Amino acid sequence: MTGAAAAPRRVRVAIREEADVAIARKHTRVVVGHAGLSDAAIEAMAIAVSEIARNILVHGISGEMSLEAVDVAGRRGVVVIARDRGPGVADAARAMEDGYSTTNSLGLGLPSARRLVDEFELTTAPGKGTPS
Repeated sequence: MTGAAAAPRRVRVAIREEADVAIARKHTRVVVGHAGLSDAAIEAMAIAVSEIARNILVHGISGEMSLEAVDVAGRRGVVVIARDRGPGVADAARAMEDGYSTTNSLGLGLPSARRLVDEFELTTAPGKGTPS
């Protein structure tokens, strides 16, 4: 098999170290390409996944991401679910604001990821990580 037919529709990536961010980005390009989305959509999703994977490393210690190409009622896309085993986000609304950071970073990771995709949901609870 070659081309899009050989590309996986679903991938799981463990996020435990810096190299896993690049692996997640690479798999994102393949899965989004399989979904038949534009080059711009592929790059936007790759950036969003990179930001979320970095957040897992910095705040969640370790976790995983799953990516799946979907086609629902003729609407093609990719569903990404990220989970971590960290302490959770104390103030989820604030974490989605540009410039908010608990680690002296620019505080643009999650808000940027949200802007790059059509739908974004953050589910978290202090002490419980981000389960989905």
